[in-house]
Amino acid sequence: MDEEIQVPVSLPLDDDGFLRRECSACEEEFKWFSHAEGDADAEPASQYFCPLCGVPADLDSWWTPAQLEYGFGSAGGAIDQAMKDALTDAFKGIKGLKFEHNSSFSLDIETPDPLIEPNDMVIVEPPCHPNEPTKVPETSTDCVFCLICGSQFAA
Repeated sequence: MDEEIQVPVSLPLDDDGFLRRECSACEEEFKWFSHAEGDADAEPASQYFCPLCGVPADLDSWWTPAQLEYGFGSAGGAIDQAMKDALTDAFKGIKGLKFEHNSSFSLDIETPDPLIEPNDMVIVEPPCHPNEPTKVPETSTDCVFCLICGSQFAA
């Protein structure tokens, strides 16, 4: 079974269009603006900087634990089906052996409840990249870092 399983998962945005993120360095949560696919205002980036501690990380390093759990749980049905298909294929064509899979077979990956995104935090816009606003906790506006270039500013 060398195939890659891809399961689309949608994550909720708050009413202002922001997606919750978590920094792996400081483990604090913030939000960044979720640009529409192909939005000309979106800044291209090869890494992002945490707006709270300024530490950079790769583009795919910002998931919250709840988002990861939701993503893995959402893939449960597809993983179950892939396992059933792989078992069927493994025994196909073996003479003298008839394989019948158990229809109740499951890896028992729980389907998670949908995520709900509260309308919390305050919007801050970096002067260097105003098209890339973030949301930070109200107590964290004195020292904020730009998501794109890491420049420090006060909101």
